[in-house]
Amino acid sequence: MRPLSRLLLASLTTLALIAGACANQQKTDGSSSGGTGGPQATSTIEDVPNDAAAGADGTATAAPAPTFKPYEATEGFVIGMPTEPQVERKQVPLGANTVNTAAFSARMEDGTIYSISTADYPEKLVASRPPEALLNEGKDGLVKQVQGTVKEESDVTLDGYPGKAYTVSSPVVGELKARNFLVGPRLYTLLVIYNPNHPNTTADTFLTSLKLVNPPPALTTATPDAGMSMDAGMSMDADAGMATDAGTPAPRRRKAK
Repeated sequence: MRPLSRLLLASLTTLALIAGACANQQKTDGSSSGGTGGPQATSTIEDVPNDAAAGADGTATAAPAPTFKPYEATEGFVIGMPTEPQVERKQVPLGANTVNTAAFSARMEDGTIYSISTADYPEKLVASRPPEALLNEGKDGLVKQVQGTVKEESDVTLDGYPGKAYTVSSPVVGELKARNFLVGPRLYTLLVIYNPNHPNTTADTFLTSLKLVNPPPALTTATPDAGMSMDAGMSMDADAGMATDAGTPAPRRRKAK
């Protein structure tokens, strides 16, 4: 598989996630929601509302913590949401294939955004890459999208499926806590965005609430060829007009007897 295919793989779910979160924030702020292009990262940390209100004596009082209720998506998962999420589903061309994406986002009054996105990729494309590589590419795509820096990261699992947990500091949107999970050919991305000046105490409640409904079996991954790496200069834009060989898996190696 060519480097462009792998970069598109990482960018599609990131774009779906950020677009859903930003659209929700723009609508709440009264901004125009027209257009179907990529997300415009226009907010800054200072733009994020404080999650505390001043009392009569001028002392800040913490906003009440949200209550998470199970939200069941038709995509086959249940997750705790603080409010009814805004849902956006898209079909994105990827070479000769189509990737179905879905983003579910809820924005609170204090500016905190809780979001989960899914991207369903061709099985051959996913099987041609090690799960660790796909998870890292999803993480790196998100970090690049918000111009952030990874503060910490760790490997996690969900019902035996591989995942990655990480925290990102971004000058564009603030602090982010995120988790990626690779479930069969689907990449889940969970994200909480909040003001770093007022640490979020409910992010982990959201990030650990994902429940899978009848998930597919894990895909058998082909052994990658040595030297296969992403081109550092390749664009992250998911250009539908660019041709890729996304449907061609990498060759499998025979085990020595």
